[in-house]
Amino acid sequence: AGAAAARPGPGWARVQNKETSMEAIRDKDYGKSRMRFADFVQTESGLQFKDLRLGSGEPAKAGDMVSVDWDGYTIGYYGRPFEARNKPKGSSFEGQDKDFLRFTLGSHEVIPGFEEATTGMRPGGIRRVIVPQELGYPNNDFNRMGPKPSTFSGQRALDFVLRNQGMVDKTLLFDIELMKVTS
Repeated sequence: AGAAAARPGPGWARVQNKETSMEAIRDKDYGKSRMRFADFVQTESGLQFKDLRLGSGEPAKAGDMVSVDWDGYTIGYYGRPFEARNKPKGSSFEGQDKDFLRFTLGSHEVIPGFEEATTGMRPGGIRRVIVPQELGYPNNDFNRMGPKPSTFSGQRALDFVLRNQGMVDKTLLFDIELMKVTS
């Protein structure tokens, strides 16, 4: 416990059993710069989104029950899909169409970035969202909050990225289609 407590933080590495400064990555989020995509809107929280299709009707707001279909990708790790719309990718090709994800906005049932992205969408809309690590899965555990991958291979792909203690970027990309809003 003494060696871990004495570790100065980002920008340091253990080399030949000794803590060594790595100036090249000091204060640089482990060497990963935050990507800014020019064609995406960036919110105050750091979430980035782009509407691929605008919906119609009343926008979703806190307290509304929403039904969404979604895709998820580990954008910082080779863009690997961990959930694909009604088609499990990278696993067996059997099974039924998955149910839509249902949750109440403002109830903290899903990760903060997913909830923020869904708020304000209109039924029928599709939004592409880039979720930085701090708006993703708390404690890097997808079992605590949704959305959760429905296949074993999707769970493994997401778990690999979230639990990796190395320099894997934990930025996620979601495509969210708002199917229904109930006030």
